Amino acid sequence: MTLEQLYALIGPDMKAVDAVIRERLHSDVVLVRQVAEYIINSGGKRMRPALVLLAAGALGYQGRHHHELAAVVEFIHTATLLHDDVVDESELRRGRDTANAAFGNAASVLVGDFLYSRAFQMMVAINDMRVMQVLSDATNVIAEGEVLQLMNCHDADVDEARYMQVIHYKTAKLFEAAAQLGGIVAGAAPDVEAALARYGMHLGTAFQLVDDVLDYSGQEADTGKHLGDDLAEGKPTLPLIYVMQHGTPAQAACVRKAIEEGGRDDFPAVLAAIQQSGALAHARKRAAEEGELARASISALGDSIYKKALLQLSFLAVERNH
Repeated sequence: MTLEQLYALIGPDMKAVDAVIRERLHSDVVLVRQVAEYIINSGGKRMRPALVLLAAGALGYQGRHHHELAAVVEFIHTATLLHDDVVDESELRRGRDTANAAFGNAASVLVGDFLYSRAFQMMVAINDMRVMQVLSDATNVIAEGEVLQLMNCHDADVDEARYMQVIHYKTAKLFEAAAQLGGIVAGAAPDVEAALARYGMHLGTAFQLVDDVLDYSGQEADTGKHLGDDLAEGKPTLPLIYVMQHGTPAQAACVRKAIEEGGRDDFPAVLAAIQQSGALAHARKRAAEEGELARASISALGDSIYKKALLQLSFLAVERNH
């Protein structure tokens, strides 16, 4: 099953989410609309809103609140992208100029703020304290993850545990919240809600680990970003950490220098070290383990086509090439 086939299951719901997004993007300020629509319509996978819909569907939910919640999750995600690209000085995302490249840093930061605040307006309108708790906690943890990642930049002594903490905070937390929201809106029992949250956390971790792999093995036409961006920013991701711990002394020294100094000058040598040391296979293996943990988390859910889709999504997150 491809991602497109999986999404066909929730096609009508995703159209409803898109309608909510378009409606809630409205602003009397022209630049806000331009930047927000630019990034929202730039071809993202919409995996986080899909998680809300699939989790709710797996519990038999029949209402419409999950459309609003899915849109809220997408707004929060989009706000983080706008801010991330400014911090990282990125120029390319999903095969297009980043919003900061197209509109400038100031517009990107401020429109990111607009999307955050609009998401919180929508949360309040839903009028469910549990929803507000989960999403406000998630937003705060994501911000902490961004700061942790900033602190780790150019630090070649970051180990796997410290790096996994960044992943859990920065990426997996919103996946966790999205799946959990599907349980909340469906009125799930606490143990079911917690199981969905675990599923989302492991899925998000697997997703980010594969992103790390693709930064050194993908095709730019597929990934829509420049290969080696993480290295250029001095980010010690899992493949680099693995080389420093398990590569030859020369390989480890090469990677250490690249992390500490940043830039792309050492990219060919670092890429060779990653390929020769088995770092990519290790990262893929860790991603596969996270996918397995995600599937185990929802093993007790009743059988349904939505549960099957959630299980399939955990394989797709690991096996993707973009």
